[in-house]
Amino acid sequence: MYKPVSLYVGLRYTRAKRRNHFISFGSLTSILGLTLGVAVLIIVLSVMNGFDRELQQRILGMVPQASILGYKPFAEWKQVVDEAQQHSEVRAAAPFIQLQGMLTNKGSVSGVFLTGIEPDYEKHVSIIAEHMQGGAVAELTPGSFNMVLGSGLASSLGLALGDKVTLVLPEASVTPAGVLPRFKRFTVSGVFRVGAELDSLMAYVNLEDAARLGKIKGQVHGVRLSLHDLFQANTVSWDIVSKLPGQFYASDWTRTHGNLFQAIKLEKTMMALLLLLIVAVAAFNLLSSLVMVVADKTSDIAILRTLGASPRTIMGIFMVQGTFIGVVGTLMGVSLGVVVALNISDFASWLEQVLDTPLFTQYFVNYLPSELRIENVIFVSVVALALSFLATIFPARQASKVQPAEALRYD
Repeated sequence: MYKPVSLYVGLRYTRAKRRNHFISFGSLTSILGLTLGVAVLIIVLSVMNGFDRELQQRILGMVPQASILGYKPFAEWKQVVDEAQQHSEVRAAAPFIQLQGMLTNKGSVSGVFLTGIEPDYEKHVSIIAEHMQGGAVAELTPGSFNMVLGSGLASSLGLALGDKVTLVLPEASVTPAGVLPRFKRFTVSGVFRVGAELDSLMAYVNLEDAARLGKIKGQVHGVRLSLHDLFQANTVSWDIVSKLPGQFYASDWTRTHGNLFQAIKLEKTMMALLLLLIVAVAAFNLLSSLVMVVADKTSDIAILRTLGASPRTIMGIFMVQGTFIGVVGTLMGVSLGVVVALNISDFASWLEQVLDTPLFTQYFVNYLPSELRIENVIFVSVVALALSFLATIFPARQASKVQPAEALRYD
């Protein structure tokens, strides 16, 4: 069967030879270097994609994506909700009251961001109902003084469903005995877990119960919005405010969590650039390996030239060898990277169990997320193949310039 000379000889040079095993070892190290570079780049990009996804789905699924707020508590929140829902970018809207205080139980104390909600509205703007470990948000009925809190809070305070917990508010009450903080007993009717720092910070009560605590009966602090496009939050919220009568202003997630999002985006970009250097080093290793092959095969090149091989044929031989190494290394790296990226979350969880130590408590999610995206795989593959191809040009050109008479003078 006919094989082009360049293809046949180029592929032969990638295998071990009796005379010089070092050349084949150089090809192997080039392949392994490229494999590791491509795999690490895919894995890291997948992890950064995972953190980006968790920020958008979990964190921004619990905190307001955008809010319409009053300069003081207001009662006409239903009109604000109706106006907001008429906007094409708004998926849903719900009223809320935001309070801060401390929860205490059996000597344990923890700070809490307490949110008053209307369950029928909240289920359309929040993911809390999808992450309940026990109980239900619907149990937050007016006057029940039930509370749904995060699993982190429940664990730190030693609480379970049905337990009583005391809320301490910072506002002081003047009594005959003096100035005392305000206390209120709640019943734990639900525990949620979203796998983020919010599990240790947030708790929910009924809107009317929160209004009584805040002494704003019949009023709310604002209306939160759920949007089709998160990145339109600022524009959409202020557009709604401009159509409302009265004193309102807008806030959105870019004010509360925008720095975190920008940090993830910047870190993802910088990590990609830095890890591309690993692929570049692997390509440089390929170049040096091919240079040594050319030096070792000078006599072979001269013989091929005397047999009628053109400089283009000689150049093609070494470009085939380099391209073969690049393709094999890239395919192996992509395969390894995809397998690890798809299983790294499970591996990290297993490692935590083996070590009996939480490894990710310092992040805004308490596990290692990963999301493999096909565009990242394609980008890494194209870059690796391009660098590998470019690395073959210089040694291939040098090989094509070998003069037979000069190369065979001392052989």
